[in-house]
Amino acid sequence: MNALSVTAMKKLEIIVEGEQRGFVVDLLDRAGAGGYTILHNLSGKGTHGVHQGHLMFNDDSVLVMIVTAVPEELVGPILEGLTPFFNKHMGVVFTSDIQVSRMVKMPTD
Repeated sequence: MNALSVTAMKKLEIIVEGEQRGFVVDLLDRAGAGGYTILHNLSGKGTHGVHQGHLMFNDDSVLVMIVTAVPEELVGPILEGLTPFFNKHMGVVFTSDIQVSRMVKMPTD
């Protein structure tokens, strides 16, 4: 029988320029994040002005958001790895407390 389990985790929403996506994904992999979702073509307004979500020529020309759910102990190392990056590149990280539900397979007798 399968059951839903609930685990407290931290959600990181990392917004960067598309051409910087590889750096962030590599950092998450090296930090031990179990997975992530990438949302392309973001639109919005921030300290660097208005951003349009349309594709110019490729995904490198737009903003992307990389969303991951990690245990609290991974947040510090990930933010530490992003600090020098954000000293040179545009971007932002939103961090929030979440509850993650996943199906758990119960052992059979």
